[in-house]
Amino acid sequence: MRRLWVWIVIVGIVIVLYNSINALEPKYAVHPSAENTLNHPLYHKMNETYGYDIFGLTIDEKDANELLKTEEGQSFLSLQNGAVKIDEQTIEEGRALFYEETFNNEEFITDVVGVLDGPLSLFNIAKAVLKVRGEGTDNLKVELAEDALVGGRQFKKGEVIETGLDVPKGAFAPLGMPITIKDGRIKAGITCAACHASVDRDTGKVIEGAPNANLNGGLLLALATNSVGFLSNSDVDPKVLQTYLHKQEWVQEKSLQRTLTLPDAETLEAKVDEAFLKWPKGNFDSTNDFENNPSQIPDAFTLGDHPYGWSGHAAVGPFKGLSAFNNNVHAQNTDLLAQTAQSDSLFGIDKDLYAGTILQNAPSSKYRYDPESGQSPSEFLASRNNNKRILGLNDSYAPPTFPNLSLFAPNGTVIGTDGSYVLEELNEISAYQNTLVPPSKLDSYNSIEATGREVFEKAGCIRCHAGHARTNNKVIAVEEIQTETSRAKAFKDTKKLMEEPWIYQLDTPIPIPENAEIVKMPIENLDREQLKLSFAYDTNGGYKVKGLVGLKYSAPYLHDGGVAVGRDIETELGLPGTLNNGIHPDPYNSLKALVDKQLRKKVIAANRGTQRLQDAHVSGEGHEFWVDKSTGFSKEEQDALIQYLLSIDLEKERKAQKD
Repeated sequence: MRRLWVWIVIVGIVIVLYNSINALEPKYAVHPSAENTLNHPLYHKMNETYGYDIFGLTIDEKDANELLKTEEGQSFLSLQNGAVKIDEQTIEEGRALFYEETFNNEEFITDVVGVLDGPLSLFNIAKAVLKVRGEGTDNLKVELAEDALVGGRQFKKGEVIETGLDVPKGAFAPLGMPITIKDGRIKAGITCAACHASVDRDTGKVIEGAPNANLNGGLLLALATNSVGFLSNSDVDPKVLQTYLHKQEWVQEKSLQRTLTLPDAETLEAKVDEAFLKWPKGNFDSTNDFENNPSQIPDAFTLGDHPYGWSGHAAVGPFKGLSAFNNNVHAQNTDLLAQTAQSDSLFGIDKDLYAGTILQNAPSSKYRYDPESGQSPSEFLASRNNNKRILGLNDSYAPPTFPNLSLFAPNGTVIGTDGSYVLEELNEISAYQNTLVPPSKLDSYNSIEATGREVFEKAGCIRCHAGHARTNNKVIAVEEIQTETSRAKAFKDTKKLMEEPWIYQLDTPIPIPENAEIVKMPIENLDREQLKLSFAYDTNGGYKVKGLVGLKYSAPYLHDGGVAVGRDIETELGLPGTLNNGIHPDPYNSLKALVDKQLRKKVIAANRGTQRLQDAHVSGEGHEFWVDKSTGFSKEEQDALIQYLLSIDLEKERKAQKD
């Protein structure tokens, strides 16, 4: 307790100093040392060496050195041509960004959404962190600071909630949650590490790239005072948004001579909160499609696992689409105001109604929209951000295609901070992620795992799960894979605004100068039919064949995260018997449910027995490829297969395929 008060006094002093000199913006983010991780990347894994990436084309260091001997080769390996140099510095900078960079999303998350203004207080988070700091935790338990009725559920002051936030041993804040003091307020932001790194329960050390499988993102958003900031991630139908309108006049737009009305904030907030409370732990809804269909948080063992995203929608640009995926995470998922310009075309919601709905209940007076101000919401928002063309708060810029969308930026905008170059930070994060491999003490498969690898091939898994990362890098139509369909259609409405992927030359500084040179990202080698499946254009969509590296750290399974079994295979079934009940899914038993027909039936039945999971489109159905007695395999063969699946990594697979 004494340490807590010391910490509070220090923070108070810093705030006083800040308000006095109006210059300091202190920030603390967890950036674990190599000693505090179980799998710190020692060297770059792409083609076994350093090299270059040119919009997805990889050039290893040996070939690059030969090219650099000629003027033509130097031109080819230049930023103007899209060549990103991959070396130790690039990777280290990417790692720092992965753990520390919020791209200013603390403005949206704290000042607009109000994550720290509800019953989940920063004081109680700090108290909980200090309590576990000595050993670390993968599930920070926090006392609520006040009573609250949220989405029809009553929360009590002093009630302890499971946040799923990870705190490494010795850290002073949750992993991936930097704390900043700015504008006289303490603000919390989100970095890549909040979702794509985890703390090992036995050692308190960080597993880099492992998904945060129990992050309670839905609950954290629901407890915020203005969860409506994530309105389009809920199941509120935009076509009937007027259902929530109140009778008071909203704002008179002088040029149009029309009166619009904002929704009733309290009624709409309750509806959105109700949707978020249905999200399973470890899931997050990362698309603005007005469907309540959160997807399982993926791992960041990314090398060879392209295209990226559950539907393979990130396939264009540097690092075979990985930079596009990272852009989508920050440009869309942590600042929904950035799509104000497209809200009419994508959602059928007038841009002022969209922005006004999000901002009318913002906890910060700086961003709270007042209908009596005489400004339209879009004018008000434009006066509050630093982007001249984008009505959003995150550090981003308008690509040449803006306000239309592109295959590289289906959200419309591109992330990047002032002083950096176009795509520089995104590419550095991608280079770092491609170095990550799961913790492993062995460099080859043992005899049981080797037998399991033979079963893997005999059962036909190899047809889709090929290559070193155990994926053929294809998108499979929902009619074939038969998993829950809603997520496959998340990008279908982007067709209205979709353009070719033009971007500024990679040596262009941010802010973007006038008349900056532009370049088109190559898409000639991409299969157009696959792209149609990824975006559900003229199809029902599809799901990407998932790479199998790191399965030990990514239970439960499937895109909806519905295939979950605990250590007790008889009673701990589905999400109701595991994560929703505070029990970690067992990787072995959960993989067994993936390949065992009878066990899967029990898992699906357990999931279907919970209405909240049905409403969130989580069932654990599909991917019916059985390796059990129904297909002629023995228990011993099934066991060997599962042990092989739990042990897959790139190095072991490279060695096995060479042999």
